[in-house]
Amino acid sequence: MTRVNIKAIGSAFALGGLLLAGCNQYNGPVENFTDTPTSGAISISVDETFEPILKSQIDTFQKLYPSARITATYKPEEEVMQDLLANKIRVAVVSRQLNATEQAEFDRLKIVPRTARLATDGLAIVVHPSNPDSLLTVSKLRDIFTGKTQEWAQVSGKQGLGSINVVFDTNHSSTTRYVQDSLTRGSALTKRVFAAKSNPALLDYVATHPNAIGIIGVNWISDRDDAEVQGFLKKVRIVGISAQPNPQSSDDYLQPYQAYLALKTYPLRREVYLISREARAGLGTGFASFAAGNKGQLIVLKSGLVPATGQMRIIDTNKR
Repeated sequence: MTRVNIKAIGSAFALGGLLLAGCNQYNGPVENFTDTPTSGAISISVDETFEPILKSQIDTFQKLYPSARITATYKPEEEVMQDLLANKIRVAVVSRQLNATEQAEFDRLKIVPRTARLATDGLAIVVHPSNPDSLLTVSKLRDIFTGKTQEWAQVSGKQGLGSINVVFDTNHSSTTRYVQDSLTRGSALTKRVFAAKSNPALLDYVATHPNAIGIIGVNWISDRDDAEVQGFLKKVRIVGISAQPNPQSSDDYLQPYQAYLALKTYPLRREVYLISREARAGLGTGFASFAAGNKGQLIVLKSGLVPATGQMRIIDTNKR
């Protein structure tokens, strides 16, 4: 790795807002200071909702820089943030920025964490392939998640599927938080809800339970060139969602395609962030700059999410 390239990495990271001020303090092991932006070994924590895309990012980074070793742990969002605050990691990948309590703790430690946006993600609603209710409004979805609507017959009047079972990925996940913050707006979730313990387990449950409805990060089903994604899509049906209270046609219902996420017309959207507490230009800085830079953003584009930087070309094929 030439000195010029290392400087380029440091510059890109600074432009991404992740290069930390030199006054930050790092309390980890002394040997952690031996890493550089392109070499060494570190651990990071990642919201498990983003496991597929972060695996691609890490794999590509390590192929480009063979002397670098990044070990990622995929876990619920709450645990990721606990790792960051406890100084177990230098970089976290989550779907939110720091809250007031977390920021206050960093202020107490005299650490200036830096946050950069990685991508725009969406949340997909999935049902069993036999379920005829594949078009839902946001208001109907809210009634299902709060328990106001408990039977599928209440959704469309069609009989046969019985009670609605709502399934999430894991306890304390970012998906659960999103639903409670943005969909149910603080109202309690239905009593017929449970966690499947992982995203693939959620898809398997919905695929084998005709009365189930699940919510999952688009990241798991968006890269349609991936064989595993193709397998997932054969198991479940993706629901079209409309933000309009009284849609006039099926065209008013949207699935979480990349274009609708980019145009901000799909209603269930969220951002993906890299948060770093690294006090110098180490391997965490190098990886974060890569993910937020051109090559990392191309990986985001290929995955079916919307890159945080760069331009997308969207072609409208509808005839006027």
